[in-house]
Amino acid sequence: QGQLVESGGGSVQAGGSLRLSCATSRYIYNNHNMGWFRQAPGKEREGVAGIDSDGITNYADSVKGRFTISKDNAKNTLDLQMNSLKPEDTAMYYCASDRFRAWRAEAATGIDPSEYAYWGQGTQVTVSS
Repeated sequence: QGQLVESGGGSVQAGGSLRLSCATSRYIYNNHNMGWFRQAPGKEREGVAGIDSDGITNYADSVKGRFTISKDNAKNTLDLQMNSLKPEDTAMYYCASDRFRAWRAEAATGIDPSEYAYWGQGTQVTVSS
């Protein structure tokens, strides 16, 4: 329904950085858990990073220490700062959201695609070696 719109993808050399943004409504921004996911050709969609409506974050092991998920209150955007990019980070990156879920209480992780019902169209990230 166009309530999640990603931007910021592009091509970069290994070791470089990119910053993705996901624009959304104030309601979703304030009330939903949100996350970043990616899908490479021939592979399943995988979780990258999640953030709940209280600001608690979770990351996939493959991106810990390199990627940072954050929310920009002034712009109503969900951002993903990606540093030290590797060729294996190449994928279509998607923003997703769903109702607030207390991860620990509901045995959720915030980076499982099945926890999210609303998805953006994606933005391509290509990392060359």
